[in-house]
Parts: sequence; C-alpha cells; structure tokens
Amino acid sequence: MKRVEIFTDGACKGNPGPGGWGVLLRMGRHEKELSGGEAETTNNRMELTAAIRGLEALREPCAVDLYSDSRYLLDGIEKWVHAWQRNGWVNAAKKPVKNADLWRALIDAARPHRITWHWVKGHDGHAENERVDALASAAAARAAVAR
Repeated sequence: MKRVEIFTDGACKGNPGPGGWGVLLRMGRHEKELSGGEAETTNNRMELTAAIRGLEALREPCAVDLYSDSRYLLDGIEKWVHAWQRNGWVNAAKKPVKNADLWRALIDAARPHRITWHWVKGHDGHAENERVDALASAAAARAAVAR
C-alpha cells in the first residue's frame, strides 16, 4: 500500500463569507497542490472540503497521514461522527448536525484508505501548514473577487 502525506487547511474571509481550501499531497519526493473556493461558506466547511478533496485525489487505496490544524475536523472524524451516524445525524443537543453533507462525503472519501489523523498547531511555523494556509487564503481571496 502506498504511503501518502496530505496537508489540508481552510480559510474564510468573514464567517460566513468567501472561503478557500488548500491541499498538499506528498508521496516521497512527488508533490501536488490543490485549492479551490466558494463565494459564501464557513471556515469549518472549507476545512472539511480540503480533507475531502485531498482524499478524493488519491487514485487507489493508500496509507495516509493527514495533517490539519482544525480540531473541528479531527474531533469530528475521530470522536463525534460515529454517534452522529448512529443517531440519524442528530447531535447531543438533539439538533441536526451542521455540515452533515460534508461529513458524509468525508466518510465516503476516507473509506478506501487507512488514515492516521494528525493535528498541527496553525500559524506556528509548520512549513506545510503555512503552505496550505497560503493556498486556502489565496483561493478565498479569489472567491471574494468573483462574488
């Protein structure tokens, strides 16, 4: 099984507002950057979208180390999502889970892979996190202009 590193980040100019996501895929010495944006979104939606797009870019099942500075993304996928599924996408407060469409898409995108999720402190000099933050911010700025 191929081993891949994926670094992800989301950004939003206003929350909600124009947003962007950035991804760096790395396998050995090979790297690929991906990014995109939306005119009206939230930071959490962009964090989820980055992880989804990174995983969807893989053409075969891989051993993935996925790095994010989003506790929302990591806590959601590692702690909360199983209960949400069991409870019909209702949270502990008996309210519909926010971003359920993206959580479902993330589960689908993750299914073929063996993923280890890693949290990194954002805006703390982590080279790859700074790189995907720049991709996400640039995509958010483009989305704001296109608005």
